[in-house]
Amino acid sequence: MPLTREQIAKRISDEVQDGYTVNLGIGIPTLVANYIPSNKTVMLQSENGLLGMGPFPTEDKIDADLINAGKQTITALPGASFFSSADSFAMIRGGHIDLTVLGAMEVDEEGSIANWMVPGKMIKGMGGAMDLVAGARNVIVAMQHTDKEGNSKLRKKCTLPLTGVKCIKKIVSDFGVIEVTDDGFVLKEYAPDMTAEQVVKATEGKIKISPDCKAMSV
Repeated sequence: MPLTREQIAKRISDEVQDGYTVNLGIGIPTLVANYIPSNKTVMLQSENGLLGMGPFPTEDKIDADLINAGKQTITALPGASFFSSADSFAMIRGGHIDLTVLGAMEVDEEGSIANWMVPGKMIKGMGGAMDLVAGARNVIVAMQHTDKEGNSKLRKKCTLPLTGVKCIKKIVSDFGVIEVTDDGFVLKEYAPDMTAEQVVKATEGKIKISPDCKAMSV
């Protein structure tokens, strides 16, 4: 069985290092906040103007006025800072975000990402994704490996409008952990109930199995 959304988020939390400033995108990435160990000091940033975002609130802690960029209710940790979205994007564009975790509709073997629109469908705009892929020091993608029809979303070449070009280095999908190299995708870990060969078969882009490839620990 592929990984759940929560298992993807938990695996990505292992990539978050002590002292990091991290931006979490809409969707699966927001769940990462729930799995960051208490022994790590991590500042979570939201594009709408918050540094020091905490995990999602329990029912008795919900504050309708405290939301993230995806309009979900959140918590703020002691010492959190609130500021304008202009200051927030200055932080992103200035290279002060150590890691951003984004969702994606497609990632190709060169590390380009499409995650903001499907032609012909109503959209609100690109949001902060374009700034994040250009300004963050590291970008990890959390995504489903295939679409509802079983077609690979890890492509030879993105078919949807791009958010960023050659900017993704690592993907954590529901099938495994894939690094993006100059020679295409490299499978590093696969979902426990799958095989490396199944992941390769489900990937359209060029992909190799790493010599040290292993089952994920979830």
